[in-house]
Amino acid sequence: MIKELLLRNWQLKLLALFLAFVLWIILIPEEKTFAEKNLSINLELVNIPADVEVLEPPDTTLNLRIRARKRLLNEIKPESITARLDMSRASIYQQEYLIDPNMIKVPAGVEIVNYNPAYVHVKLDRTKKLEMEVVPTIIGRVPEGYRLVKTEVSPARVMVAGPESKIRPKDRVITSPIDVSTLTASTIIDVDLILPRPELRLLTPYPRARVTLVIEKTEGASSSGSGSKRAARNVRPEQSHF
Repeated sequence: MIKELLLRNWQLKLLALFLAFVLWIILIPEEKTFAEKNLSINLELVNIPADVEVLEPPDTTLNLRIRARKRLLNEIKPESITARLDMSRASIYQQEYLIDPNMIKVPAGVEIVNYNPAYVHVKLDRTKKLEMEVVPTIIGRVPEGYRLVKTEVSPARVMVAGPESKIRPKDRVITSPIDVSTLTASTIIDVDLILPRPELRLLTPYPRARVTLVIEKTEGASSSGSGSKRAARNVRPEQSHF
């Protein structure tokens, strides 16, 4: 009896069950359904010791898969999530650092399903400081009849810091180019300082220098022309021989 009741018009009953399921999916509130999506964020290195340097910019991209309610998930952007690696105990002898899930901070209601990579490669070096000579970069030549007598730079030396492996004993700091090809008088020029390598930095609040160029006329430059004219006027016709 019961079997006959279950099997009677079973096609219609199956169709009704299917329609009920579809209706439930359509009418269920979006905030009660969960979904997942992928995001890429940047891992920030914090608390780097003062006596070490990051040698090469590491690849700090973290690929996340997160889960949350649909409505919330649609609002999550990479900027909503932070990841920080504490480098306070970092060593120059260690290059691989574990990324712990606790380093990744997500908004309330968001779950981290997985992430990669599990490690980040960071190469460190000792910090070295060195006082370097400042050398002006002079291009061109002063006009004819003038000479560059002296060049002075202030400051004459500056303190530079950077990775120990990137500093050479004979390194010098140069200035931005100074063109003297049009200068006919002494002048003072403010110029930029250029480090020998991009990994280095100046330990000065004012990364510029002042260059003093002392320019003088060469001896006889102003009188040579008039002297030759006077000599020409003193030649008498009768003294000329043909």
